[in-house]
Amino acid sequence: MKALLIQLDFELARFKTQNKEIESVFIGGGTPSTVEPKLYRPIFDKLKPYLEDEIEITSEANPNSATHKWLEGMYQLGVNRISFGVQSFDKDKLKLLNRAHTKEQAREAILDAKEIGFKNISLDLIYATLGDTKELLEKDIKTAFSLPINHLSAYALTIEEGTPFESKPHMSKETLELTSWLFDTISKHDFKQYEISNFGSYRSRHNLGYWEYKDYIGLGSGAVGKLNFERFYPTGTVEDYVKNPLNIKTETLSDEDKKIEQIFLGLRSCTGIKKGILNKDELKKAELLVDEKKLIYKDDTFYNLDYLLADEIALFIS
Repeated sequence: MKALLIQLDFELARFKTQNKEIESVFIGGGTPSTVEPKLYRPIFDKLKPYLEDEIEITSEANPNSATHKWLEGMYQLGVNRISFGVQSFDKDKLKLLNRAHTKEQAREAILDAKEIGFKNISLDLIYATLGDTKELLEKDIKTAFSLPINHLSAYALTIEEGTPFESKPHMSKETLELTSWLFDTISKHDFKQYEISNFGSYRSRHNLGYWEYKDYIGLGSGAVGKLNFERFYPTGTVEDYVKNPLNIKTETLSDEDKKIEQIFLGLRSCTGIKKGILNKDELKKAELLVDEKKLIYKDDTFYNLDYLLADEIALFIS
């Protein structure tokens, strides 16, 4: 936590942050609910002058460690949005995913958050895992919507290097048919999809900031920050980060890098692609997709109608 404060001082100066300039804060990556609220206080005290009045402050939490006391402590610090890593309400699936919580703990944590005063509550569900069926996922969705949430994230299980699932590639089982059905089922609950993995009657300002290609400070080991055409990578090893939180690598983006990322992000979200960033050839392709009813054009912006086709459309345009 001391290392985070050192980096925060450095980044506030680097970003030339002014009063009331920070629009959102997100505490995540790892398990914030294992850290006592009082340990976050110096960071919140440091950030206070820079936070907008109507700030969105989110913390991720695991249902088994987000106790009533922890949730209360974070709420008192100013956290006003909570995102629970539920993944599933199915006992066997939770075991398969090596999750430490039960369905009952997930329900209790969400109800506690509501009772404490959190107005914006989100939960994550994982799909495309071995053994997933429509019946199982439908049950998870039904349970999720029986709880006081206004946002839901649905992530396909992806097998990453260096994770417990690396030796089990068969664990990931995504099919287009099941994913389409899942997205459609969630949307029927009046939760509008505003990004490939996110649905809600409330849209997270922090999530949208990435899709809108805004600048952001990335604080902590393995975090990423972006300022104009530079991206910053603090060291990925916690021990090394504690020794030197300012050992930060810089990547410089080209105009072309920026444009490709804006196309990619815009098509995977409600942000869309501004006409002005496209060259003559790209614009011709985008207009062709409008004629083919794959994109819609409104207010000098191209919007994608089917996020599951986002990558194919991005490749076609660029």
